[in-house]
Amino acid sequence: MMKKHLSIIGQRFKSLAMAAGISTILAASPVMGQAAPVGSSNSQSSWTANDDDALLFDLRSGKYRLGDGVRGYQTDNGVCVDFGDVIMALDVPIRLDKKSRRATGWIFAERETLTVERDSNTVQKVNDRKKLSPGDVYDTPEGWCVNVKTLSNWLDLPLVPDLSNALLTIESNRKLPFQLALERKERAAKIRPRRSFDLSSLPQSTEPYKLWRTPSVDAVVSAGGLRDKRSGRQIDVRYELFASGEVGKASFDARLSSDDQGVPESLRVRAYRTDPKGGLLGPLKATHFALGDVSTFSTPLVSQSTVGRGAVITNRPVDRPDNFDRTSFRGELPEGWDAELYRNGQLLAFAETRSDGRYEFIDVPLLYGQNRFEVVLYGPQGQVRRDSKSVPVGLDSIPPRKTYYWAGGQEAGKDLINFNSFLPIEQAGWRGGFGIERGLNAKTSVAASLFSLQIDGVRRNYVEGSVRRAVGPTLVELTVSSDLEKGTAFRGQLLGELGNTFITAETIWARGNFRSDQIEQNVNGRHSLSLDHNFKLGSKIVPFHIDAQYETRSDGRSSLDLTGRASLNLRRFSLTGELNWEKRFNDLGPNLPDIAEARLLANGRISGIRLRGEATYRIAPEKRFERVNFTGEWRAGNRADWRAELGYDVGLDRGRAGIGIIRRFDKFSLTASAEAATDGSVAAGLNLAFSLGPDPRNGKFRFSNNKLANSGQALAIVYRDKNRDGIRQAEEELVENVELTAGKSTALTPTNAKGQSIIDNLEPFRPVLIGIDTSSLPDPYVQPALPGIVVTPRPGIAATVELPLVSAGEVEGTLIRKGGGLLAGVGLELLDVNGRVTHETQSEFDGFFLFEGVPYGSYQLRVQKLSAQAIGISPIVNIRAVVDDDNQVAKLGVVVATSDSVMAKLGDVPTGASAGSPDP
Repeated sequence: MMKKHLSIIGQRFKSLAMAAGISTILAASPVMGQAAPVGSSNSQSSWTANDDDALLFDLRSGKYRLGDGVRGYQTDNGVCVDFGDVIMALDVPIRLDKKSRRATGWIFAERETLTVERDSNTVQKVNDRKKLSPGDVYDTPEGWCVNVKTLSNWLDLPLVPDLSNALLTIESNRKLPFQLALERKERAAKIRPRRSFDLSSLPQSTEPYKLWRTPSVDAVVSAGGLRDKRSGRQIDVRYELFASGEVGKASFDARLSSDDQGVPESLRVRAYRTDPKGGLLGPLKATHFALGDVSTFSTPLVSQSTVGRGAVITNRPVDRPDNFDRTSFRGELPEGWDAELYRNGQLLAFAETRSDGRYEFIDVPLLYGQNRFEVVLYGPQGQVRRDSKSVPVGLDSIPPRKTYYWAGGQEAGKDLINFNSFLPIEQAGWRGGFGIERGLNAKTSVAASLFSLQIDGVRRNYVEGSVRRAVGPTLVELTVSSDLEKGTAFRGQLLGELGNTFITAETIWARGNFRSDQIEQNVNGRHSLSLDHNFKLGSKIVPFHIDAQYETRSDGRSSLDLTGRASLNLRRFSLTGELNWEKRFNDLGPNLPDIAEARLLANGRISGIRLRGEATYRIAPEKRFERVNFTGEWRAGNRADWRAELGYDVGLDRGRAGIGIIRRFDKFSLTASAEAATDGSVAAGLNLAFSLGPDPRNGKFRFSNNKLANSGQALAIVYRDKNRDGIRQAEEELVENVELTAGKSTALTPTNAKGQSIIDNLEPFRPVLIGIDTSSLPDPYVQPALPGIVVTPRPGIAATVELPLVSAGEVEGTLIRKGGGLLAGVGLELLDVNGRVTHETQSEFDGFFLFEGVPYGSYQLRVQKLSAQAIGISPIVNIRAVVDDDNQVAKLGVVVATSDSVMAKLGDVPTGASAGSPDP
């Protein structure tokens, strides 16, 4: 880039002069003409400022650009730069007084004082005072132009001018205040939302299925000892293994768990394919099918989602819930773990360990609008796992003229491979069903389904149909079902929004002894109403939920359940309180006592300690605390956390206290804990968690503390694409220390010496853009050739993407209105050959615009839509910019914006740019 910025100020003045038709100004310009008379000084040589020697540098420190440019000159004693520009760029507290011809202040630290006195021809740095030498400082029209070597000595900062690239670089091993400030801004920028892309328009990487891929395995091994007054001495050894890989060109996963003695207790295996685009099984266009241990679908009146060995297939969207008004969550819950379910920050439900090692939150109500769910799992040694999901409910639940189907059959309650018998469930036995949904128009959809279920050992067959309609800001669904004998059921459901209040109402009527998964034996009516509203308490928002349910039975029994829940987020704490009251009626005898219970959950942070507390209090039929539990967690370094716990259980009449530490290593995590109770019981445990999987970098195996089997992975390779063909050749350089992005987050590990980096913890079957974080590139004239590559991760499988870096340059010009008026603050865009916006900028006060870091290629200039509307011009610009080895700076000159969509280049078309027809 031979002097690409040489006399760039003059170029901008010339462009403006041509646009206004007053090129004679150039001769009189104090910048471009001869320098004004300057005062004499003993430090002044015979050289005087002139436009032929004028320079404009980019001041850079590593990958950072400082300020808006530093002016300078090529003198007979080397290069000098404007002292005022350097002060502004480095943001140092030095006052430059041209009248008194003095500069005073300090550099980077208050003890590093600096005083320059031109009249006495001296400079004093801290206590070192010396005379200025000829050629140290020059008087120029801009101010003081200080020799680069002299300025480096004043600042104790190596400054190196690069005339060929118009760069002034700082070469320092210590991090200076301005560098630390820039790093803070960079970290902040990384957590802000990045520009969104239409992922379907970006390059895609498709990882083909194989007959066999070695699975990744997540392992948890626990060992503990207990001495209990009630159960005596006991030694427990448990393990849980989860594996995911590919077999027969399909994904598979398997989960093996043991009992307390380390004997295999349960093995669940599933083979499946998932394609969010619906490209499975040819004309069926399925999005998902599975064999083995599967879960089925639910409907409003008949079927509830169950788990068992069987098969399912559907073309529904991967994230679509079974019903528009409710959804279900199911997962693995190891021994000793608890699970909590939150919706939009409110606690909805919790689950404790059960015999089959699963948690289930069935038929969780949905609100109109966006539902943000989070399942939080808490382990006995302080482990915390989180799983988030968003479920929108609105008019577009089924697109118009779109048909969804599902079908499945299973033996509920049985795993594909059984080591022993499970506790019987009422849905045990073979069951199956088929259903379709159709969007008639933007507001109306219909659904129908057939089922054959076994409930409490009795085979029952059903048909069910429903119609859904949007009415204003509400969704209404009417459903009817028959058991094909004499039983029928009707249901009406409404979800809506009234102001800031969300309303959910449901009524169910059953006749003819109708019985199903959703309606229990003898239930002939169930009616409910719930309200969610956000109250404002001062500056705080208090989400409040209340629901009431009235249920009637054919045997004369009925019940009324009321639940109220409120959450309050304080500065350091969030509190959720819940009150449940149940009143029971009996037409054939005395009413049973009321049941009332209150629960409080608190989460917060005090001085680096994260606190979690839970208390349950029974109000009726007798008043007493059920249980109280407090936990505290705090950091013990970058890779370790302490956890302490206090609790009291009224039923056992026992208080307990525990302490544990979690230590995370690169390849595994280790947890140690100890606990003692007031009755003399003691316990201790050790927990080891790790993952093992194929290493995509070398084909061997790697250990990791990340969950390799549960999540997706990507191997990114960054290289210099010398010939810009998008294909990596053996001789092309691999690039080290480049940070990558995955969606809106930044990968933690930069590329190694082979240009490789592994990105873990990608959400399966969610397309994500893998790209290069340009702020990590040390050379601004080397940039990514693409915005990134989209991958759709699969569990346990590492997708490989190659990300090319190419040489980059700049595109500059001056934007004016037809007739010569300058256009300042106008948003401009560069579009690549595929029509994607790659760069954005704004014109400055004088109409000048500059796109930096533009990869080599051909681009189209466009005015941003909002800017074009605001100033009454067309966004279409018939001008093309080419950046390549011959045109590292594509100079578009003066670009004229007109209201009739004509953009032209005045004067000759510069090399590297082409324009449409000149404006007359």
